[in-house]
Amino acid sequence: MKEKSVKEACGKVFFAVCAVLCIVAAAAIFLFIVIKSVPALQATGLGKFLLGQTWAPDANDVYGQPISGSYGILPMLTGTLTATVCALLVGGTLGFFTAVFLAYYCKGKIKTVFSSVINLLAGVPSVIFGFFGIKVLMPLFNVFSPNGNSSGLLLTSVILGMMIFPTVASLSKTALEAVPAAYYEGALALGATRDQAVFRTVVPAARSGVTAAMILGVGRALGETMAVVMVAGNSPQYPHGLFSSFRTLTANIVLEMGYAGEVQMGALFATGGVLLAFVAFTVILLSLVTSDKKNKGQRRKKRGEFLFGRRLCSAGKVFGVASALFALAFLCALIVYLLVMGLPHFSVGLLFGDYQYGQQVSIWPSVAATLMTVGISLVIALPLGICAAVFLSEYAGSKNPLVRIIRSAIDILSGVPSIVYGLFGAITFVKLLGGSYSIAAGSLTVSVMLLPTVIRATEESLRAVPMALREGALALGAGKLRTIFTVVLPSALPGIVAAAILSVGRVMSESAPFMFTMGSSLQPMPEGAMSGGTTLAVALYYLSGENLYTDEAFACACVLMLIVLALNVAAEAAGRALQKKFQGEKNASRRNKRAQSKSLLRRFSRAQEH
Repeated sequence: MKEKSVKEACGKVFFAVCAVLCIVAAAAIFLFIVIKSVPALQATGLGKFLLGQTWAPDANDVYGQPISGSYGILPMLTGTLTATVCALLVGGTLGFFTAVFLAYYCKGKIKTVFSSVINLLAGVPSVIFGFFGIKVLMPLFNVFSPNGNSSGLLLTSVILGMMIFPTVASLSKTALEAVPAAYYEGALALGATRDQAVFRTVVPAARSGVTAAMILGVGRALGETMAVVMVAGNSPQYPHGLFSSFRTLTANIVLEMGYAGEVQMGALFATGGVLLAFVAFTVILLSLVTSDKKNKGQRRKKRGEFLFGRRLCSAGKVFGVASALFALAFLCALIVYLLVMGLPHFSVGLLFGDYQYGQQVSIWPSVAATLMTVGISLVIALPLGICAAVFLSEYAGSKNPLVRIIRSAIDILSGVPSIVYGLFGAITFVKLLGGSYSIAAGSLTVSVMLLPTVIRATEESLRAVPMALREGALALGAGKLRTIFTVVLPSALPGIVAAAILSVGRVMSESAPFMFTMGSSLQPMPEGAMSGGTTLAVALYYLSGENLYTDEAFACACVLMLIVLALNVAAEAAGRALQKKFQGEKNASRRNKRAQSKSLLRRFSRAQEH
């Protein structure tokens, strides 16, 4: 008995340590970025850095000597915020009305199709969005540009808007469906039309959830890097119009880190610190929005009536249908265009040949580097994430202060921009592993990035396991630790598999972290984990920036898109398997209860006959 209690205690401690690693990771990111930023801020001055009008760094500037360069980020900060607001107007509006359409106007297989569209858009790599923007949207927008070049705010806002659209639509749909059905039915019973019941009763009731979705969309837009680099124009100036070139904070880091001097590099790390401050502000604002319940009913009612009058209710339905159709058309156009332009350029030389600058390109080394990165990162992130999820789901109490800190750390990690993860990996894992780019450094970096995804998906799967299974195992004499490993985790296996598949898609979609830890140019076949490598996403970014490799870029984009789509379809299938499994268990339990009740009735009738 004593040995069993010791095992239970050791298991709980191990799970708790894995969960606490999230706090350590979040604190380490903040700490290392601050350490690298402080000397640069002392050299340039905090006020000049934040409010300076000019970014003209000098690579020869060093600490301890007078600097000759200018390091003001206000134009880029303004451009980042402007692009984020415009992206929210595009993606937030489309996402909200699409969520309303899916929640209350779309049923059956049609709803399944549009839900799959949202999930697939969420999995499209950012570099593919940027590539599509360059090759398709930019020529269309050039017609309306006064100078014939549409790189700038409008194109960036459209691309960012479509990137945050899945986040806003999915979370808003969840918030709308969480509103009790009595609200909707009561409005209909009082004489409201269907449109009025939705927009004047349900939508105001889901205001906090919809607002949280918008805030998360803002966080995604603030941290986006590669797509913005490809379509914004990247001049370090204020955005003067819809078609004027500008630069965001994330683009500034990725464009100048490769050749930065000492003070310049410190200023770029300080730019990452500014992004982290925005992330922290977003997390705090999100917690305030989701926890604010004072005068909820009265405020929501007034705001809902103000936003949606009788005429606007009907128009809202039409706009919801149009938004969903637009999302479907955008995804179809994206996939079809890449297939049409990419498939004809497949060749043996492209897949298995040798790379020769200006003559021949091979993506096989990139495929090998991507597979190695995926394997190493999953080996690290999956066990840690699953154990942390077990602690949060099976052991942690909702009022425990440690649990609140862990969840806040997970929120911060999930909101940290990928470019900041790249900076963190460059100053920690690259240096720890010898100071040179390597697949191991990139894998360690992205494994930290995957922790929030794995933890949240696994925790949801564990919570979906019926309590009756746990209670039954405990009633038969099994300890809690044995119940977790023999009952709970096997029951949640489809959800865990879905989390693993989503993690694979996340690794393949990222590019910015690998540019700072594995290298940003095409490299030969990797010889091992300690050698450098180029993932498919980074290879696509490199090929799309060289006019010599346009055909190869289309083929690489097609390969990456097909792999990511296959992974998303597999994740969705695993999630459906989990849902069907639990629905089958619930139906079986209901059948058993009905059979037991019928048996009792027969016994009762026989007893009365006797």
